[in-house]
Amino acid sequence: MPVRLRLARFGRRNLPFYRIFVADSRAPRDGRHIEIVGHYDPIPGKDGNKHISLQVDRIKHWLGVGAQPSDTVARLLGQSGVMPMKPPRQSRQLGPKNPDKGKRK
Repeated sequence: MPVRLRLARFGRRNLPFYRIFVADSRAPRDGRHIEIVGHYDPIPGKDGNKHISLQVDRIKHWLGVGAQPSDTVARLLGQSGVMPMKPPRQSRQLGPKNPDKGKRK
């Protein structure tokens, strides 16, 4: 049973709120979960900050037993200092896609 740390969306239209939870990777996004380990509010508050609360000891436990975070959860955990941040992805394409496109003959 592959286990993942991922987000489940709550809230209403245009005001999302997420729970960070541990679930089987085959379960639906907002479906059955094993444990809730945090909350994430992506809407900045009056102080201008996005709020996140984590149960760090439980997250470290699940990471220790082999749970894999989703890309978004890995980014959030890296920003909060729970795990190392992944290096930013760089584009492979350095020049224009088709150098001959747009040229007149």
